[in-house]
Amino acid sequence: MERRNHSVIYIRFRKRIRCRPGQSIVLGQIAQIVAEPEWEGRLKDLPIRFPEPKDGNMLLIDMIHVVRKVKQLLPEAQIELYGEPHVLVEISKDERRAHPLVIAFVWVLLFIGSGLAIMNFHVDVSMPAVHRRIYELLTGNTTEKPYLLQIPYSFGIGVGMVLFFNHLFKKKFNEEPSPLEVEMFLYQESMNQYIITEEYAKMGGKEAAPYDDGIR
Repeated sequence: MERRNHSVIYIRFRKRIRCRPGQSIVLGQIAQIVAEPEWEGRLKDLPIRFPEPKDGNMLLIDMIHVVRKVKQLLPEAQIELYGEPHVLVEISKDERRAHPLVIAFVWVLLFIGSGLAIMNFHVDVSMPAVHRRIYELLTGNTTEKPYLLQIPYSFGIGVGMVLFFNHLFKKKFNEEPSPLEVEMFLYQESMNQYIITEEYAKMGGKEAAPYDDGIR
C-alpha cells in the first residue's frame, strides 16, 4: 500500500492520433506512460473518451480530462505530464486507396500543367533566343535550333527537379526533407494549431492558454 500511495505516473501525450468511429479511446492510444509495473497495464487500458456523433471528425482531449480519469483509478498517485498538454484525435474510417485511373488522370494533369508552366516561363525570358546566342558564341555558327544546348538543358531540368525534391518515385537519396515535405509539415502544424484553438473555444476554454506547458 505504501508503494501505491507514493507511485509516480509519467505521461507524455502524442500530438495526433486516428481512431475509428465508435471506438473507445484509451490512455495507451493517446499517450506514452511510465508507471509501476502493476499499474502500467491498467493505465494503458484506461478508457478516456468515447467519441460521439456530435464531436465531428476531430476531437481534442485535454490534460485536465485525463488527470481526472487517472485520479479516479489511482487517487493517491502523483502525475507528471510532459510535452503537449493535449492530443488531437481524428475520427475516421480506414483510408481508401485511390483508383489507378484517378492517379493516372492526376499525373497527366500535373505533367501537362508543369510542362506548360515551364514553356511559358521560357517564352517570357526568351530562352530560345538565349540558346541561339550562346550557341553562336561557342561555335561561331548560327542556327535556329541549337540542339547541342537544348537537349542537355532539357535533361538538366528533369534531373534538377529530382534532386530538388529529393525523390525518384518512392526512393529518397538522403534523409534530408524536401522543400515540399517541409511545406506540408508547416501546413499540417498550422492546421493542428487552428483546430486546437477552435476546439478549446468549443469547450469554453477561451480564457485558457491552450499552448501552456501544463502540469510539470
